[in-house]
Amino acid sequence: MKIVVRNGCDADAPAAIDVLRKSISELCVPDHEGDAREIAGWLSNKTQQAWCAWLARSDATVLVAERAGEIVGVGMIDHHGTVLLNYVRPDARFSGVSKAILESLENVAVTAGLRECVLESTITARTFYEGCGYKPANATGLTLAKTL
Repeated sequence: MKIVVRNGCDADAPAAIDVLRKSISELCVPDHEGDAREIAGWLSNKTQQAWCAWLARSDATVLVAERAGEIVGVGMIDHHGTVLLNYVRPDARFSGVSKAILESLENVAVTAGLRECVLESTITARTFYEGCGYKPANATGLTLAKTL
């Protein structure tokens, strides 16, 4: 099925936040190890109010990925080239959604004249990002960068 990536809007809030919360809870287990407090902290700003605030930022671009008219992924990049969000709905994992979002975020950066994207990866997503050309940018190995 075709993946369509577009700018997010206020009406996307319920579905987009659902994607974020499910992705973190269900796919990022290697990162939070099922620790309820860790999960709660990670989810604390994944709200519809936060979504609207992210959309209102003048220094960032928020994208959603749709498949068959349903939101299956969420991405955000700031105007310095920092990828802030790239999450997929669990049932959309390994279907090209995250890659489509990442390519779209990188295109936003290139259009803005940037030559590099940087992100703070999860343990869960590190192999994915490395497969997309990102390389460790510091000693922790979770800050990754890619020359565009």
